[in-house]
Amino acid sequence: MLMVGTDPLEVDKLLRNGHLRCPGCEGELRPWGHARSRGVRGEGATARSRPQRSSCSVCPQTHVLLPAFMLARRADSAAVIGTGLLANANGTGHRKIAELLGRPVSTVRGWLRRFAARAAHWRLMFTTLLLALDAMAAPITATGSAVGDALQALGLAAAAATRMFGPRPPWQFASSASRGLLLGPAPAAAVAAPSSSVPVAAAG
Repeated sequence: MLMVGTDPLEVDKLLRNGHLRCPGCEGELRPWGHARSRGVRGEGATARSRPQRSSCSVCPQTHVLLPAFMLARRADSAAVIGTGLLANANGTGHRKIAELLGRPVSTVRGWLRRFAARAAHWRLMFTTLLLALDAMAAPITATGSAVGDALQALGLAAAAATRMFGPRPPWQFASSASRGLLLGPAPAAAVAAPSSSVPVAAAG
């Protein structure tokens, strides 16, 4: 899986012009059809998305090009899930969040449990990324919870990326930086600062 921008025409142009690289070997990625169509529940409505698929010109890997507004294997957008995570960090329970977002209680409870189980990893990763983006960043103040600390580091890193590369929705930044795995198994790969032109990627 490779995290890319949200404009399908721009992604197609990058792919066809050889500007996307295999995260495994840095070989040039080439068009290779599409993944299955899927619905993604946003803050207002459900949109259909059919991500492109690519193949590497050097190694046998294939990669789905997943738009940064999505997370891997999630039916809800990164922004919707992020809203739930922030609400919980501010003291709102999963049942109330489910009611506010119009999502099943079990779905919201799953988001919160998944993120909490990996909060220490994401705190470290986003703190490392923050310092890579802004070496003069002030120390992060502890919030009293692992989830709160992780979300604070995420927000500060997103703000630093905006200062360096220009405006971008924070949860799209979080999706790209986490390689789409914000609610998935924590990636073992080393953290690298995102480029303004080459998307942050992960093999899958």
